[in-house]
Amino acid sequence: MTPALRAATWSSTAAVAATGLVYGWMAYLMSPENPMDVVNHPWQPTLQYLHVLAAPVWLVVFGALWHAHVLPNLGAPARRRSGLVLVALAILMAASGYLLQTAVEPWVRRLWIVTHVATSLAWLLVLAVHVMTRLPRTA
Repeated sequence: MTPALRAATWSSTAAVAATGLVYGWMAYLMSPENPMDVVNHPWQPTLQYLHVLAAPVWLVVFGALWHAHVLPNLGAPARRRSGLVLVALAILMAASGYLLQTAVEPWVRRLWIVTHVATSLAWLLVLAVHVMTRLPRTA
């Protein structure tokens, strides 16, 4: 992986993860000061917009990562399992993110939200495992 692709991968991942986590905290863990408010925090819509704008950038980087890192390492036994899980979760995470924006029925929207949140949090956890298994161990 080139240094530029590594930087793009980590910066786009950080942007999507940070905006998604903060948006999730605001949307699902906060309560509005005024019960008549539509959002729980004044920055909530802005964080959602930033997340929705950062996600396509991450997808483009993921495509470059697929070509430069995933395909060449498909046969490698080291970290193969966590990498394959990352790919599967990335597909579910991206698909559910787009589908929740188009869902009309409340139960369908809830389904996609739960799927998106679950796969996103799992993706971040598996990414940490994937990266940590690469680091050299000190005795």
